[in-house]
Amino acid sequence: MSEHEKLKIFDDHRNHIGVASRSEVHRLGLWHEVFHCWFISNDEGVDYIYLQLRSKSKKDYPDLLDITAAGHLLADETVLDGVREIEEEIGVSVDFDELISLGEIRYQVTKEGFIDKELANVFLYKSEYTFDDFTLQSEEVAGIVKAKFTDFAQLWLGEKNEIEINGFEITDEGEKCTIRKHVSRDKFVPHEVSFYKEVIRNLQEHCFDRIGG
Repeated sequence: MSEHEKLKIFDDHRNHIGVASRSEVHRLGLWHEVFHCWFISNDEGVDYIYLQLRSKSKKDYPDLLDITAAGHLLADETVLDGVREIEEEIGVSVDFDELISLGEIRYQVTKEGFIDKELANVFLYKSEYTFDDFTLQSEEVAGIVKAKFTDFAQLWLGEKNEIEINGFEITDEGEKCTIRKHVSRDKFVPHEVSFYKEVIRNLQEHCFDRIGG
């Protein structure tokens, strides 16, 4: 997405107050809408959550693990248009009707010269895709991995220091390379811990057994 593309902006009470460019939104710390979709699956009785590996060339949070597919909603889009992010980023087509809404999560991340205040429309998708089905948008996404949901939950609830992920990434030479390694929290995009906890709680309420506190 171009830094000049326009996004709807909102006040602290979620009233729509106008439109601003993506660069202005992040420079001034304006609330704006985004679309998040977490893929989950069940393999031989084990629940998994899927994560994307952000491209090394990304301006924000390169080479870190993130939501399966996500992106900003443009000024002329509604949340229904968010499904385009799934196909654009990871190359699989999903109908909006197939998604399960987890509601809206508000959160913000602040670093030097960058204030990201997001109104995240969060969804889950029960996937039966295999790793071979994903075609990645190389400038955005470098790989797709999965982790056991119990491990993911325990990582963010402070019950584990690291978890195993496995999947694939595309090398700089364009070749597909298998990933299997252990990662800690610092390998993830630094959303607030409360954000991850809310996602986990919502996933548990909709499809998984409760883990931890």
